[in-house]
Amino acid sequence: MATTTTQKSTAMQTTPVAPPVPPAQANMSERFTEKVLSEFNGNVSGGLQITDFQRSLIQGYFIGIDRALQVQEEKRLSKNLKNTDPKYNNDLPMIWQNINLKDLALDVVHYARMGLDMMQKNHISPIPFKNNNTNQYDVTLMPGYVGIEYIAKRYALDPPVAVAIELVYSTDTFKPVKKNRDNKVESYEFEINNPFNRGDIIGGFGYIEYDNPTKNKLIMMTKADIEKRKPQYASAEFWGGKKKVWENKKQIEVETDGWYAEMFEKTIKREVFSEKHIQRDPQKIDDAYQYMKMREARMAEIAAQEEIDANANTIIVDATTGEVEQPKLIPTQNKIPQTPVAPADVEEDDLP
Repeated sequence: MATTTTQKSTAMQTTPVAPPVPPAQANMSERFTEKVLSEFNGNVSGGLQITDFQRSLIQGYFIGIDRALQVQEEKRLSKNLKNTDPKYNNDLPMIWQNINLKDLALDVVHYARMGLDMMQKNHISPIPFKNNNTNQYDVTLMPGYVGIEYIAKRYALDPPVAVAIELVYSTDTFKPVKKNRDNKVESYEFEINNPFNRGDIIGGFGYIEYDNPTKNKLIMMTKADIEKRKPQYASAEFWGGKKKVWENKKQIEVETDGWYAEMFEKTIKREVFSEKHIQRDPQKIDDAYQYMKMREARMAEIAAQEEIDANANTIIVDATTGEVEQPKLIPTQNKIPQTPVAPADVEEDDLP
């Protein structure tokens, strides 16, 4: 067993129990559920029977998506007021009548069948996109790091009993204890020497524990390893760095700290709970899991392209030097016709 002053071996979560739907929204959520099931059955051959638990999850999806739409609608109106040029306004109200329900129904049913619960923090979050071809909003459902942990447990060939995730700072003491012919259990030693001034982040690790301790696994990531997994066009609001703001009717770049440590920790969690480290059981893989992997690939494609388009052919003034950067000339003939309404690299609910 590892010796550590701060080890937080967090037990894998049990199957979630969906909370009751607030009475004021019960009728609307039930109508949404019936509409979703109707849309799903109209696009997929064969009828679909869902459990009472899955039905309650779908009702929770309505509540979560409805809240997200209200928040983003307020942001849309606020942004339109700040725009100095009306041609940059988004004039499409973010209401249910403007949502692509056909595609959303497929997402909702598949993720509900997996057991992902939008009423639990960081399980799964709605990310709306404006589709400029259809003049509708496509709502993509993005599993959070708690949802990813839940999926890892649900589909694992050998489910872990606990997982510890830690960041390592420059003043900490960290020593891996690797498995060898004399040591049958892989482990580590970790001490936080200066808890209130730990220095700079130099890496992190995850430790997966099993009923059979000889299977325990230590995953170490350097700072460079973590930053390699940072989205190429990551939002400075979360990862820190330079972000664009409007000042005196011109766009400038300013520095922001973001939520740097939190993004590092979440990156480690996503790595540790991935298929690479927690093997999936082929007998448990179903069509819902395969659908999720397809949607993840599509989401990454959309997010990358839209960040490129958002930064293409623009002139930016550096707030520190006052210098004007050269415009980024990027071809857009293969552009995906969507505009993200919320950051796609992280869920807003993930912030502390």
